[in-house]
Amino acid sequence: WRKSASAHYVNSLNYPCVNTNLRKCLKMIPSSSPSPEEIARLTARMLLEVKAVHFNSDDPFILASGLPSPTYIDCRKLISFPRIRSSLMDFLTVTVMRNVGYEAFDSVAGGETAGIPFAALMAERMALPMTYIRKKPKGYGRNARIEGLMSEGQNVLLVEDLTTDGGSKLSFVDAIRDTGAACAHTAVIFYYGIFQESEKMLSDHGVGLHYLCTWWDVFREAKAQSAFDSKTLHEVEQFLTDPRAWQNVRKST
Repeated sequence: WRKSASAHYVNSLNYPCVNTNLRKCLKMIPSSSPSPEEIARLTARMLLEVKAVHFNSDDPFILASGLPSPTYIDCRKLISFPRIRSSLMDFLTVTVMRNVGYEAFDSVAGGETAGIPFAALMAERMALPMTYIRKKPKGYGRNARIEGLMSEGQNVLLVEDLTTDGGSKLSFVDAIRDTGAACAHTAVIFYYGIFQESEKMLSDHGVGLHYLCTWWDVFREAKAQSAFDSKTLHEVEQFLTDPRAWQNVRKST
């Protein structure tokens, strides 16, 4: 995936000291990858393999919103699996480049805390500077919210591990825009893909969402693998089909 015509050209130059860093950067940029559909299937498979996916219909999880859910995903776990981590970062990098362009960004920013390692890995692949954004100012010293160098006029890609309804991304986007930089795109490994208002909320804020897979992709792969019992899979399918109705019933019981 990582060889390109550009990399071959650089390797043929006779200035090894001058071009070492450029050569390394070009080798990191994925030049090809599977189709978006195959990326979604492989990502779901990897998430299941490392047991980042949890289904529990008998004792539902409580989301940050306070609402119940029979599903939970832990993308932070991925940083402990180098081969999977590397493959997913290749997938996410090429997804963003396909959707937006190869020269669309000047910098990559990670959201505190889960987005930081993934932003660093993507910045390395895209040969771009990296910053990270605190959820709130640290309250001492410079009272900074953004760590690293972010300049007015830069086009910044916001990277996170996942998004549920898109709401948590808006605060990070606003912090980037407050510096005078632009942020019109965010990239995540996992997008819930079941709350209709999510992409509209981001779109209304001028932000495009790029992701590798959704709960439906994970559900299909879990069903194909018989990763969970039929009762649990049935309950999860009901939730994914109409999450608000499922939550309302569980809240009243």
